[in-house]
Amino acid sequence: MLRFLLLGLLLLPLGAQKKTWTDEEVMAVHRSAVLIDGHNDVTSRTVRGWDISSEKDARHTSIAKLRAGGTAAQFFAAYVSAGLIESGGSARRALEMIDTIRHDIAARHPAHFMLATTADGIEAARKSGRIAALIGIEGGHAIENEPRLLRAFYDLGARYMTLTHTRNLEWAGSSAEKDNRGLSELGRRIIAEMNRLGMMVDVAHVSDRTFWDVIEASRAPVFSSHSSARALSNIPRNMSDDMIRAVAKKGGLVMINLGCEFISQRSADTSPWINPSLPKNARCAQATLDEVVAHFEHIRNIAGVDFIGLGSDFDGVSCTPAGLEDVSKWPNLTRRLLEKGFTPEEIRKIYGGNFLRFMRAVEQAAQELSRTAPAGLSAAR
Repeated sequence: MLRFLLLGLLLLPLGAQKKTWTDEEVMAVHRSAVLIDGHNDVTSRTVRGWDISSEKDARHTSIAKLRAGGTAAQFFAAYVSAGLIESGGSARRALEMIDTIRHDIAARHPAHFMLATTADGIEAARKSGRIAALIGIEGGHAIENEPRLLRAFYDLGARYMTLTHTRNLEWAGSSAEKDNRGLSELGRRIIAEMNRLGMMVDVAHVSDRTFWDVIEASRAPVFSSHSSARALSNIPRNMSDDMIRAVAKKGGLVMINLGCEFISQRSADTSPWINPSLPKNARCAQATLDEVVAHFEHIRNIAGVDFIGLGSDFDGVSCTPAGLEDVSKWPNLTRRLLEKGFTPEEIRKIYGGNFLRFMRAVEQAAQELSRTAPAGLSAAR
């Protein structure tokens, strides 16, 4: 019965809209998608010894929640605190965070996770009934200004690097700083080496000037692993309409961050993270599911549905929207997208099809660059 129901949904014309959807219909669409989440910070807990298979003290992420939500592939953040820029130890911390993904998550739970490094690997994990576990480095200070470390991190499985976090680097500017610093010549060398390796360039935390410099410098598509639309919540971490269009023109995508402040202007205006004058214990207004969907609608309207993805930032944000409290709640988003007129095919693109296309484009660019610049770093100088 479910097979015939799914076939009928697959054959819906692109513009078809149903006013009501049964739970069975929603789940048929949901299960037909390869759900890829671009950013999750549960690693900051597993690196301290918490077991992702445990429900005790679980926040947004656990194996049971990932399974319930239908996650097919999860990028886990190898997050490196910007505080290490001055004190030292950024590369060591990146290694610790990569290790917790490879061993505390993937190797410790092989029945549930398969470490993946390619788009084909994501699809292979899905076919095996496991969740693809992927690695993204958050914070370019992890390489300590040495492009050669990119190759070492790539060999360990890292497939993207967020260029900055909350502090400017010598070679790139952060959206959290006021001087709007751009890429230096070293920064351009780092982008070139990432392109050559096939490491995806993540602009999630960069300054506006660095963003435009990256668009010019990168020879492969770029993406934001966890940002939303600035037109709907005007915070520096979100992307302007012109930035979204530029990412789309380059063949990349914007993966929507579910943190309340990223989604709702009401939330941003009441958040002590955005407004330091507020008491530190103040609670921001909770975003709604409709406000989440508005970001998908906005990007579809200005750039197209082919350039949207999911980048939840679960376990890295303090407030999540009502109805999307953790990774088990993804079906609620599927229902609301359907109710708002998104077709099953559009949802499959947003949930994973767009990312697989983007990742393969980066892989293809690396193959082409390796043929034309086999010397690697020396060719990028």
